[in-house]
Amino acid sequence: MSRMALLWALMLIALISCGRQPEAAYQPTFTEKSKTALREYVVGVHPLHNPKRLLEIYGPILDYANIRIPEVHFRLEAARNYEEFDKKLYAGYYDLAMPNPYQTVRAFRYGYRVFAKMGDDEEFRGIILVRRDSGIHEVTDLKGKTVAYPAKTALAATILPQYYLHTHGVDVNFDVESHYVGSQESAILNVLHGHVAAAATWPLPWKAFSAEHPGMASQLEVKWQAEPLVNNSWVARRDIPQSIVDKFKTQLLSLNHTAEGRRMLARLHISKFEPAVNENYLPVISFLEIFSSTVREIEW
Repeated sequence: MSRMALLWALMLIALISCGRQPEAAYQPTFTEKSKTALREYVVGVHPLHNPKRLLEIYGPILDYANIRIPEVHFRLEAARNYEEFDKKLYAGYYDLAMPNPYQTVRAFRYGYRVFAKMGDDEEFRGIILVRRDSGIHEVTDLKGKTVAYPAKTALAATILPQYYLHTHGVDVNFDVESHYVGSQESAILNVLHGHVAAAATWPLPWKAFSAEHPGMASQLEVKWQAEPLVNNSWVARRDIPQSIVDKFKTQLLSLNHTAEGRRMLARLHISKFEPAVNENYLPVISFLEIFSSTVREIEW
């Protein structure tokens, strides 16, 4: 290119540039939702099942609540075992939680209050399973043998069965060896595979196991049942706004009024949730006093 041609090219570029409007610097835009994140509430459910199954059956209930309470978000967090759940509950980690009745009365001193509970109190009882070919017929046949339990703090699945054994002639501290195996399913599998002579659990996980594994369940039988107590509670930490607690409670109590909700409840093997307050659990306190003084000392 000649020097003259180059000069004309530079002049043309300059003229074009002068005619352009300056570009505005990029400014990101935000929707109203992204400006203000939803307040999240962590929800805990005590280890009725292993974490995977717990999320499968309780996750839809929280999804149901999230759709109907769009101004906040509820997140279910499953604990690996009772010890982990207890630690988080008593540290005030959960905003809302569904503890068992023993954990419930302990949670009172850590700033929680009851606002609802599972219905069907007659289902909150301990059951003791044995293999059909075990040759165990009387409670005292368990003497010298091993019994599997989910955890020391499982009220229906451990404490109630241990009280049953105690009142039927078996000292759980000396006559049997107790194995605390971490979950309801693990207790059931321990007796199924012959690792222990008997296993304690409660009707809800046993019904779930029987429905999912009928062949394995047919090898076991419910040999004994303990007397029922008040079913699992729903609690809220005291600093959670009452308006949020009331809205969440409304969704729980409405589940049995719709076909969708009844399907969710059927997976839990209960018919409904119902209103409750701390005073509903006074019978639990009375029972724990008796158990702690006659069977084995427990902290509550």
